[in-house]
Amino acid sequence: MTELTHFDAQGQAHMVDVGAKPNTHRIAIAEGFITMQATTLDIITAGTAKKGDVLGIARIAGIMAAKKTSELIPLCHPIALTKVAVEFELLPEKNAVRCEVRTETVGPTGVEMEALTAVQVALLTIYDMCKAVDKGMVMDRLQLLEKHGGNSGSWTV
Repeated sequence: MTELTHFDAQGQAHMVDVGAKPNTHRIAIAEGFITMQATTLDIITAGTAKKGDVLGIARIAGIMAAKKTSELIPLCHPIALTKVAVEFELLPEKNAVRCEVRTETVGPTGVEMEALTAVQVALLTIYDMCKAVDKGMVMDRLQLLEKHGGNSGSWTV
């Protein structure tokens, strides 16, 4: 285990200096789930939600969230993303939707926070669009699945 990098020698929070780090191709993949009533999943599947295309709008929300991560998480660096892909998998046997996000950049710091933020905002968007029929939806199991690039190399669950 290495030390926490967002604190200086005096224990004060700071943004990590990545100025001397080399630019490398960096990738992160994250996932999360939202569980709901079967009738809610049916509405999403059929595309009959009153607010419109639930998964299409959630996809755009996830992409926007990845781009805004440094504005939401105080010590994240603004990153020039080269790719954000948001995918959904309908899981009728679990009355759930799985969201997976892949983020990429070429730069001196990773894109894990961007992938995780995108997943959570995409799931929140599903909740927002369907809450009129199902306020009991549960978002869970948000996690990083993989990261590649940088000094620490590759990591997978």
